[in-house]
Amino acid sequence: MQITLPDGSTRDLPDGATGRDLAQDISAGLARAALAVEVDGEVRDLDRPLPDGATVSILTWDSEGGKAAFWHSSAHLMAEALEALYPGVKLGIGPAIESGFYYDVDLSRTDHPVLSADDLPEIEKKMIELARQDSAFERRDVPKAEAVAHFEAKGDPYKLELLEGLEDGAITFYTQGGFTDLCRGPHIASTKPIKAVKLLNLAGAYWRGDESRPQLTRIYGVSFPKQKLLEEHLERLELAKQRDHRKLGRELELFMFSDKVGPGLPIWLPKGARLRETLVDFLKEEQVKRGYEPVVTPHIGRLELYRTSGHYPYYSDSQFPPMFEKGGASGSAGLGTEAEDVSEGAEIANAGDGTGAAPVVGDEQGYLLKPMNCPHHTQVYAHKPHSYRDLPVRLAEFGTVYRYEQSGELGGLTRVRGFTQDDAHIFCTPAQVKDEFKNVIDLTLTVLKALAFEDFTAQVSLRDPANTEKYIGEPAQWDDAEQAIREAAAEMGLETVEEEGEAAFYGPKLDFMVKDALGRKWQLGTVQLDYNLPERFDLTYVDENDARVRPVMIHRAPFGSLERFVGVMLEHTGGNLPLWLAPTQVKVLPITDDQNAYAQSVAADLKGAGLRVEVDTRSEKVGRKIRDAEVEKVPVMLIVGRSEAEADTVSVRRHGLGDESDQGTSEVPALRQSLLDEIARQLGRA
Repeated sequence: MQITLPDGSTRDLPDGATGRDLAQDISAGLARAALAVEVDGEVRDLDRPLPDGATVSILTWDSEGGKAAFWHSSAHLMAEALEALYPGVKLGIGPAIESGFYYDVDLSRTDHPVLSADDLPEIEKKMIELARQDSAFERRDVPKAEAVAHFEAKGDPYKLELLEGLEDGAITFYTQGGFTDLCRGPHIASTKPIKAVKLLNLAGAYWRGDESRPQLTRIYGVSFPKQKLLEEHLERLELAKQRDHRKLGRELELFMFSDKVGPGLPIWLPKGARLRETLVDFLKEEQVKRGYEPVVTPHIGRLELYRTSGHYPYYSDSQFPPMFEKGGASGSAGLGTEAEDVSEGAEIANAGDGTGAAPVVGDEQGYLLKPMNCPHHTQVYAHKPHSYRDLPVRLAEFGTVYRYEQSGELGGLTRVRGFTQDDAHIFCTPAQVKDEFKNVIDLTLTVLKALAFEDFTAQVSLRDPANTEKYIGEPAQWDDAEQAIREAAAEMGLETVEEEGEAAFYGPKLDFMVKDALGRKWQLGTVQLDYNLPERFDLTYVDENDARVRPVMIHRAPFGSLERFVGVMLEHTGGNLPLWLAPTQVKVLPITDDQNAYAQSVAADLKGAGLRVEVDTRSEKVGRKIRDAEVEKVPVMLIVGRSEAEADTVSVRRHGLGDESDQGTSEVPALRQSLLDEIARQLGRA
């Protein structure tokens, strides 16, 4: 049989050859390093037979697929260790994640029902002991009846529940040593390569993410083929703790959370609000240059709006419960069809059980906290007729949306329940799609450059061909949309990767996957092409032939959300924000109270040029003032004493430069212009 390699070359192998055989055919060194194999885009076990004509990549530790197989196998190894240490433990799921693995376990029926951090070293030790046994990961297809009997005999309710959703003929077991698990794979060949393990922390996790179900113990871990790699990883984790945006948010007084307000609902403090407004003003200015018009839409909308858009019920798992008018939960007894049908002061009742799960979807009438801005923007477009001469119509809004994230999934600003998107929607003709998409790519690149996010991947997020019921719209429209994104990205010089199953339910998208200073990947900016919402909302324009036709809709958010963007940016910079973005750009530090008046005059001069300036008039020694300004990460400090006041100058100090922090003396007009020039350069406007 013939196999194609990623570089286009081919290899002839005997029928039934495996990924390991291919690796050996290429080189003995590759065979030793191989962990898994990618076959036509699917990661598989190294020892599974290859299909004739497939395109195959050998995956090592240096590949994402290789790491994923290694960490998935490590999760199984941890489960084996847990069964050995805590007889009677019940297992949930144990996937690989971006940086390691976890397993959800139920220890309530064991002699050790509660784990603590003190237990983790013993589990690590057992894992290494088992790994050294060099047990092969053996894959086996299992009839459903046999699988059910196996887990009934073990008394494992979570695995039995997982089996309920699986069809006979699609069930596989993996066994290593004395441990067998229900699993699709893939796995590495044996436990031997797992040389270094660290279990990082414990957390509670509701079974299947449902707060009404049992809470399991989630054990997070990471593993490596070399001890040195583990040590380097732990060093990065320690640095990440120092850069944690939640820690920086408290120290820099940017944002807070209040139990009285509710989890996942951030409150922006004055300095954080300045930071947020600076980001908003920056993007607004860029949008004006590109012909966007601002709009403002409500925080709630009728269920019928979201039913038409598909968000209700497609987003039912992420929605806050609907609000129904009392006595009008369904049919004609509900709210009217026109705005004037609803009398002022109509009573609205909350629906659902308080868990965040939406009720069964029927024809109920009521309101919903908006999960997305796009349905509202369709109504802005639809409020008057359009000609092809009017297009493109570009509508932009910094709109707050709401998602009912599970409490265990909340994480500072990066996973919240209420967040503001830098949302815009472009309505254009099919002929305008590519240019508009390219213009949005250019805007996103401008944003990333201004924030020094230089290491990113452009990901074309496609539908999952094996799960088409997740998506709305005709296949031909999806084909057109996916190809348009590929062409626009190529013409903008972007190198892209494609990921199936990552599309929005209404259309494919181009996601910007940004790598931060610690090497972690974040999905920030996104551009989405949509042929479906214009159809669902019956949006039209009159073309050159006086025919009514559908516009194409482009969804666009360069930041993604302000909250997530700020959280990622704080960790990327360690809180050392560029001058243009810092909430306080300059702090004036008088040496004694005698210089307070002069310090205020310097601040007034700089504020007049649009700079954000504070004066520290506390009766403290100037050394203390400098230290405090350094802790606050203020980019520029101006020290003024008697000699500076007499000469109309300032002594300039820059944050974070160590021995080079002192920049000498400057006259105020020259300093002002220097700072403005620096900001212009950072924004690419010099």
